[in-house]
Amino acid sequence: MSGGGARRVLEAWKLGVVKYGDALKLQERLVAERKAGRVQDLVLSLQHPPTYTIGKRPTDHNLLVPESSLEGLGAELHRTERGGDITFHGPRQAVLYPILSLRDIGLGARRYVEGLEAAMVEVASMYGVKARPGGACTGVWVGDRKIGAIGVRISSGFTCHGLAFNIDPDLGYFKHIVPCGIANKEVTSLRREAAVELPPDEVIHDQLVQSLATTFRFSDVQVKDDSECAEMIYS
Repeated sequence: MSGGGARRVLEAWKLGVVKYGDALKLQERLVAERKAGRVQDLVLSLQHPPTYTIGKRPTDHNLLVPESSLEGLGAELHRTERGGDITFHGPRQAVLYPILSLRDIGLGARRYVEGLEAAMVEVASMYGVKARPGGACTGVWVGDRKIGAIGVRISSGFTCHGLAFNIDPDLGYFKHIVPCGIANKEVTSLRREAAVELPPDEVIHDQLVQSLATTFRFSDVQVKDDSECAEMIYS
């Protein structure tokens, strides 16, 4: 989805389970570092504890339970500056947060979002699941069931936030919201849709990262784990 040129490497930071607030602060620091040219294009690959997030548009009405009840559900609520409506993050959902310079990869916002969708469609197809981009309903769908969500923020051509791909999360959490503000639509998972046995979640995380790198024409992926990224994560 971009032209040729010099060899380009995408760093993949594999962080395991990270609290949403900590991941948000990390993204903010990394975007500032990327703008200053002190880090290269990278993607955070992680999962969150149960968390509902609302984008920059006020869509609290799509939370179907009182905010005060979320603690009893074992979930948090965060309001963010990303695009999109309310969504849920939790264990066994693959979350990717690309920190990229769109100028460097030669993309506008729409093509970037289409690339995120394409990565999820490709990974679903590896397990015999026919997914598709949602068109006006951003994200990735299997029939009328949503398997992947997208909410991004782009600041001066630099990206943060990203995608969430349902491997096998507890889908019961989605009953407490109108996912992405789209009523009367179901949420599904790779586990529910695939007719084959799935590998460990980490494998699917890695496949998503590789698909993302290929889609955006990176030459290679350089993997770092949380121990290699500790200074930035915990500073």
